[in-house]
Amino acid sequence: MNLVKFPSTFLLALGWTALAFAAGESVKISSPKDGANVDVSGALVAYEAAPGGNADHAVLTIDGTQTAVLDNLKGKYTLGKLSLGDHTLCVKVVDKGQAATGAEKCIKVTAANPGMWTY
Repeated sequence: MNLVKFPSTFLLALGWTALAFAAGESVKISSPKDGANVDVSGALVAYEAAPGGNADHAVLTIDGTQTAVLDNLKGKYTLGKLSLGDHTLCVKVVDKGQAATGAEKCIKVTAANPGMWTY
């Protein structure tokens, strides 16, 4: 390829290389399941994060607010008390400066008092 004749192709190739690094990242939340009912007193979140590129660790957010820094890339974290209602839990991979690197998994849960769930 002649880089002088096709600079936009070269830049496009560089962009694809950056995407390839980000593509190696992944996040899984195995528990609770998306759409699950959880106890307002808390819930156990089981996760696995695979950082790539400049990624360093993962963080847990509840409704957009960072709740925990997850130094272990695979493990479990017990949530504290949740307010009644719907919540969005996310585990996202971040760099040392806490900037998101792209890999993220979010689930929705509904917090209720035990015995209040209807199936």
